[in-house]
Amino acid sequence: MSHENIVHFVGAGPGDVELITVKGARLLGEADVVVYAGSLVDRELVLTYAPGARVYDSAGMDLEQTTKVLAEAVLAGELVVRLHTGDPSVYGAIQEQMEELDKLGIGYEVVPGVTSAFAAAATLKQELTLPEVSQTVVITRLAGRTPVPEREQLGNIAQIGATLVIYLSISMIEKVVEELLSGAYTEDTPVAVVAKASWADEQVLTGTLADIAAKVRDAGIGKQALIVVGDVLRARSEGMKAKSLLYDKGFSHGCREGILA
Repeated sequence: MSHENIVHFVGAGPGDVELITVKGARLLGEADVVVYAGSLVDRELVLTYAPGARVYDSAGMDLEQTTKVLAEAVLAGELVVRLHTGDPSVYGAIQEQMEELDKLGIGYEVVPGVTSAFAAAATLKQELTLPEVSQTVVITRLAGRTPVPEREQLGNIAQIGATLVIYLSISMIEKVVEELLSGAYTEDTPVAVVAKASWADEQVLTGTLADIAAKVRDAGIGKQALIVVGDVLRARSEGMKAKSLLYDKGFSHGCREGILA
């Protein structure tokens, strides 16, 4: 399949124009048509990498309209990029778009991007998985206009006690705290909120489940923010409980023999 007769779903990354993949940037540079999520993807990123493309902002378009633009451009032999924020596979609504393209017999590929969870971790200079603290990261959200299956209600997810990265829920921060406290977390569980991770106007708040809601309200943060929860966040102030074996001098693995004393 040539580039000209498929749609390229590309992850733009979390915001910083340099946090797009090399492949994603190349495809934008070659694109004739770009349909991008204007409410979330920085226009500067599109102007930087696709200055010669015809650009459509999908913020004011419905599924039928975006599909029409994508299909007509592909059928005209043009290189087409559908640009999504972060990584398209996380709350990206690409499945429904691909289903429409399937009906039309139009092919596509997906180019991954850096999701905002990892941009937030980078901002916090925080590893999300730490030995003897948490080896599990759960990406989830509170039910809003989009419902969440009963078994995935935040209170149920909170029973695990893993590192949580909560998307699309900052406007309901009090409800988030209430649900988390019904699980394995306590009022002194550390929390970080990162708004617009990697953007120039990024904001970071840190606190605990006891005070984070008030801090969010005081800061006026109402959208485009992630909530990171879990004991891994204590490592910045309290140090690590245990070190990874990966770089331990006595630990052997497939690429290195351990040093025996």
